Amino acid sequence: MPTWTLNTEFTFDSAHSIENYDGKCSRVHGHTYRVRISAKSHRLHPSEYLQTPDMVCDFKQLKWAAKDAEKGGLDHSMLNEKIPVVTTAERIAEYIHQETARRIPDDIELTVTVWENEKSWVTY
Repeated sequence: MPTWTLNTEFTFDSAHSIENYDGKCSRVHGHTYRVRISAKSHRLHPSEYLQTPDMVCDFKQLKWAAKDAEKGGLDHSMLNEKIPVVTTAERIAEYIHQETARRIPDDIELTVTVWENEKSWVTY
């Protein structure tokens, strides 16, 4: 069975605070988040921009979070105002995964990795 894995990386800058955290991360601070998304599929699909089934999905669908907050993304946002859960790296990765899955065909398997800095990351 053929398998394709589409990969993309992007960054976005956002601020957040971790509510009820016993430490400095309870205060508002910012990160340049680095995100890697892998989309695995056993078939190709059409997209909003290409009507023939020739891609796993469109890179634009995977990179939605890199858009400016005023355009529906997470860039230059206060994550506590955009994400309905505690804004730990784990929950941010989960949120990006869920929101990305809503934008692409159901049979695509997603993996989302989020770095808060060059030495700390999580994969969902």
